[in-house]
Amino acid sequence: MNHKTINNKKIPETILEEALIALSHYPELKDVSIEFRFKKNIKKSFMQAQPKFSSLLSSRRKRKYFIFMNTRLHIDGEDITVTDVPKEVLVGWLGHELGHVMDYLNRNTWNLIVFGLKYIFIGKHIQEAERAADTFAIQHGMVNYILATKNFILNHANISPEYKARIKRLYLSPEDIMQLVNES
Repeated sequence: MNHKTINNKKIPETILEEALIALSHYPELKDVSIEFRFKKNIKKSFMQAQPKFSSLLSSRRKRKYFIFMNTRLHIDGEDITVTDVPKEVLVGWLGHELGHVMDYLNRNTWNLIVFGLKYIFIGKHIQEAERAADTFAIQHGMVNYILATKNFILNHANISPEYKARIKRLYLSPEDIMQLVNES
């Protein structure tokens, strides 16, 4: 798969345009090293942001991050690929993951390690982390993209009720998003 490297970002060409749109909303990430990488079988998710383990002892600004993307999301017998997802939905998904990177930048190494362990082992913490990522994206002017992503998931006929319930439980709802927008 062909990649482009732009300002410390390694991006597969298949999502280059959408990634650049999402990144344009986060000028604070201009010098941060982020590699967008396709990966098979990310559990329970389409995308996942995480720090590169070997960079955890680096200063916050020198850490490196991955945004992993499932090559396919298998939903009730249908495979959805990144190229099947509408552009604004993909931008929203990427913007949400960049919200996680913003959250990670605010954490020192020890706090980030504890955060990761809580995310793995404490269900309530997953909700806090996912809502924080949504909030970062909204605060960075991505409300329409985030709403498009939520609506795509919640209104997609072939997405299982279990996956939709997980999204409703862990992430901001479209109503919560509009309330955040109206409060700012």
